[in-house]
Amino acid sequence: MSVLDKISALVKEPPPAYAFEVSEGGVAAARGGEIEFARLPEGTLAVNPLRDNVQNASDFSRAVAALYPATQKNKRRAAALILPDFCARVQVLDFDSFPAKAEEQLQLIRFRVKKTTPFDIDSAAISYHAQAGSGKVDVIVAIVSLEILARYESPFRAAGYHPGYITTSGLAALNLLPGEGVTVFAKVTGRALSVIVLEAAHVKLIRSVELESLDSEAVLAVLHPTLAYIEDELRTNATRLVLCGFGEHAALWGPLWEAELGLAVEPARSRFGTPGPFDAGLLGYLQDGGGA
Repeated sequence: MSVLDKISALVKEPPPAYAFEVSEGGVAAARGGEIEFARLPEGTLAVNPLRDNVQNASDFSRAVAALYPATQKNKRRAAALILPDFCARVQVLDFDSFPAKAEEQLQLIRFRVKKTTPFDIDSAAISYHAQAGSGKVDVIVAIVSLEILARYESPFRAAGYHPGYITTSGLAALNLLPGEGVTVFAKVTGRALSVIVLEAAHVKLIRSVELESLDSEAVLAVLHPTLAYIEDELRTNATRLVLCGFGEHAALWGPLWEAELGLAVEPARSRFGTPGPFDAGLLGYLQDGGGA
């Protein structure tokens, strides 16, 4: 399977029996409806799109291997692997027209992202999904360094898994969002803030930034221009702000943000429980009928 096939959250294949979400906090895992979490020692991972994320390969490998020890030697187990948002560059590109041939599509995307991607495009995995709609074509593009991707895959392969389905946490978590109106999804994992704008089922904007500290002003500094984008580009107002991973801050900041931003603020929800900073992508994957 090519790298292009491996990283897209939107490719529909027979769901793997195992699913894992990796974050600096640990590895969230699901199999047969059971959800587990293996905490990683502090400093094991340092999520970044520009340099190696795995700081302690031994601790990472031990955590993965301990979750579901293999019962049959030499048998590869299909797995879905959900990566941290901030390890990749995920964005929405708009095109007046989009070629029909995959080779021409990829060539056009490479041309658009080459100057704005802060790492070598020739050493990166690129996946994309053209969203159906009228007028311009909005294309979700995910780019990750091949070296970073390989280091995340390595402990799973060593433990006997075949990670044939790879995506990022924010893309997988889209399944947790309502499919009507304009939704702003704000998701925190550590100090990484991901903001996604969804118009009905159409992704219009994706941003992932690293905050110096998790405080209300820092988050609002990202939310305000996001809401301005919605008003200017979409010619409408946001319907709701959905929060994920904010913990106790959500109860304090939610009412204040409702008053300041003038829209409803609500927590992310799933049929498996309340998504947190380390498992929102996993729960989103399962929400969509993932086979784990």
